[in-house]
Amino acid sequence: MEALEEVELCFPELLNASCKKPWRPLYEAILTYIILSSITQLTTTLNLLVIISISHFKQLHTPTNLLLLSLAVSDFFVGLLMSFQIMLINGCWLLGDLMCVLYLYLAYIVTSASVGTMVLISVDRYVAICDPLHYPTKVTKRRAQVCVSLCWICSVIIQSLLVKENLEQPGRYISCSGECVVVSNYIAGLADLVLTFIGPVIVIIVLYMRVFVVAVSQARAMRSHIVAVTLQGSMTVTVQKSELKAARALGVVVAAFLICLCPYFFVTLTAQESLLSASAAAFVICLFYFNSCLNPLIYAFFYPWFKKCLKLIVTLQILQRDSCEANIL
Repeated sequence: MEALEEVELCFPELLNASCKKPWRPLYEAILTYIILSSITQLTTTLNLLVIISISHFKQLHTPTNLLLLSLAVSDFFVGLLMSFQIMLINGCWLLGDLMCVLYLYLAYIVTSASVGTMVLISVDRYVAICDPLHYPTKVTKRRAQVCVSLCWICSVIIQSLLVKENLEQPGRYISCSGECVVVSNYIAGLADLVLTFIGPVIVIIVLYMRVFVVAVSQARAMRSHIVAVTLQGSMTVTVQKSELKAARALGVVVAAFLICLCPYFFVTLTAQESLLSASAAAFVICLFYFNSCLNPLIYAFFYPWFKKCLKLIVTLQILQRDSCEANIL
């Protein structure tokens, strides 16, 4: 009885049916709460600014920016869902089994859509750098919209199949009250891992390695002036310079994405969650969510148009008539 009294339960009134709260130092819990709360605020605010900017200003309605818009939408929802993750800092889920399943279901959809959008961004940069003359005809706004829609639809379908049993009977796999988990069979879990992480990451790395090689060769050619001085040639050089700059910026986005998400998926892939300390698990989770906050910061650093948009939004000039026609680029 003495041992039971010393153990802190999520639901003390349920005794043996309740989960035990994992012990962690108070300073660590407070620090994790502050970090996650800060990331949540920054993530939702910055990505909302990106969404408003690309949606409002007509000059920004390009295929590449439509992909950035999709990424910003997924990152915005990640920021919203992080508020539920903050609730789990003390190790107890207090909102019931149905809300648990819905939270994880939406989190999986958003994450899967984010990975899919990264693949589309990589394809976009690959075509822009490796086949610049045909880029305007191959990559159009219409095709970008279709690809983004398919990306989100496939994410919903895949994750719906993955958590189907959990949605039909919430809480069927929990071992105690206060736990928040969803479970899928081995084959479905493996297929999800391949489709939403391993496969996309391989595609992203291969495409960007190709883009990097071509970009370096093009940069050397431009520096050495080994381009024929013709009207078509000079136009190609101008296009290549802008595309190289965009490839560099989006390359940073992709690199940050891989650095932030790989530790989380590596832990999931190797089933090492139970071996992590509370602080290590908190770090992996914070790093996973920090990526969604990092993307708009990268845009602010690399894209002058984003800074102009911020100025117009903050000063409320965006509310003026015909502000959507403003010269941003």
